[in-house]
Amino acid sequence: MPEHTHSMSIHLPPTCERALLLRFVKAEAMAMWSVKAAQGTDVPPHVRRFLLRHEQDEARHLREFEASLGTRARDKPALPRVPEQWAALAVHLFGYETLGLEFAKLLVGLRPDLGPILEDEEVHVGFFEREIRQLLVAGGGAARLARRFAEAWWRRLPKTVDRYLRDDALAPYRHDLRRTILDAIHRRFHALGLLEETSPSTAGAAPFS
Repeated sequence: MPEHTHSMSIHLPPTCERALLLRFVKAEAMAMWSVKAAQGTDVPPHVRRFLLRHEQDEARHLREFEASLGTRARDKPALPRVPEQWAALAVHLFGYETLGLEFAKLLVGLRPDLGPILEDEEVHVGFFEREIRQLLVAGGGAARLARRFAEAWWRRLPKTVDRYLRDDALAPYRHDLRRTILDAIHRRFHALGLLEETSPSTAGAAPFS
């Protein structure tokens, strides 16, 4: 398990459960498609094996949530574009896994029975953390690419978080949720050495403008 996991401090009421479930379905579908697309790139053999297992995990989670909600995630007509170079791809997948992990923490606060899914998410995040740490320790062009890509990904993240929080049930908690999610992800990126110390809660565009 990653050594810098922080617990969410926001306690949401049961009225937020369906909104969080719907968002987690969206996050799981996005992760599954991204991982499937990543298998078509030039990654190390052990990474390819992990990605295959990872895709199976996400597909299982997706089926469970779709059954619970009585809905299906929208099918994607084509796989998303993902970075071709492993150093950037690792950061891309790590970033979206950390976002999914933060929503899983919120969800488990309302649904403790979903604890095993949170454990799976922590395993996924931990894998990419270890891979990125190795890239950065090795230095060179791969490390520089990982850091450049992380900076660009981080600048886009606030708008992504804002989209995920657009639900009436979450409206009273949006500001605190946004700050907590961005802070948690920034801590992970900064601890790995991907980002310099910045002001994470105010990154990007103003929320919900």
